Amino acid sequence: MNTYPRELRTKEADLINAVLPADRPGYRTYRDLVASMVVLGAGRRGAGNLVLGFAGDTADTTAPLAPVIAYGMLETTLDAFSITVREYVGDQIDIEIVSSKSEEIPDHFEEKRRWTYSTWLPGYPSPASNVHPREVRIDDDHVLAIAARERRVWIYEGTSGMNILIPVTNYYNEIMLRKGIRDPAVALNSALLFSDGSSYSDEDLRAAFVAYNALKPKVHVVAPEPAPRTRGIFAFFKNILSSGR
Repeated sequence: MNTYPRELRTKEADLINAVLPADRPGYRTYRDLVASMVVLGAGRRGAGNLVLGFAGDTADTTAPLAPVIAYGMLETTLDAFSITVREYVGDQIDIEIVSSKSEEIPDHFEEKRRWTYSTWLPGYPSPASNVHPREVRIDDDHVLAIAARERRVWIYEGTSGMNILIPVTNYYNEIMLRKGIRDPAVALNSALLFSDGSSYSDEDLRAAFVAYNALKPKVHVVAPEPAPRTRGIFAFFKNILSSGR
């Protein structure tokens, strides 16, 4: 039976550090934070979900879940365990270490391999699939990666060395808005980003990310703002004027 607060167990600390590489400045900051924290309590998502914070504080399980800043997998002969670290918010960090069966990691297991998106660099294959993702340059410091094999999107930031996962549906919605696509069969099917991604140019994907990031900031980009979306009667008159009628 768990009693809180408590120290991180050795196996927990090992896996958390595995997705927070010390040679990346952004992740090293999180690594140092985790080392100074205790487990305040269980999170809202069941077994393996922990809330880390500072001694004397109380676990907050009411605030919205923070964005994911690190993700990886431990593959064993028994099962595969995902490790998720969320953004530091309110002096707390939400951590998940769970199996595909929503079970906690056992004390003893035979490890096959471990990987994390945190180690990816532009020009290299995805750590998950060993397949090169599509890369879209956002500005001098940021590269967007779209990995069709595992259906993941992330943004690499050179200054911090971090790879931040981007919610696929939200980003895809911005692409649809930028392109003016309203057909529900396309606009509501975010999987098409991976199966039919060649239909979108690098500029389509870049502009959509800049617009998405302006609404839900993930990184600080230095890139021209995309042209405002035009809709309804304003778009109608714009088309008339541009056609010379």
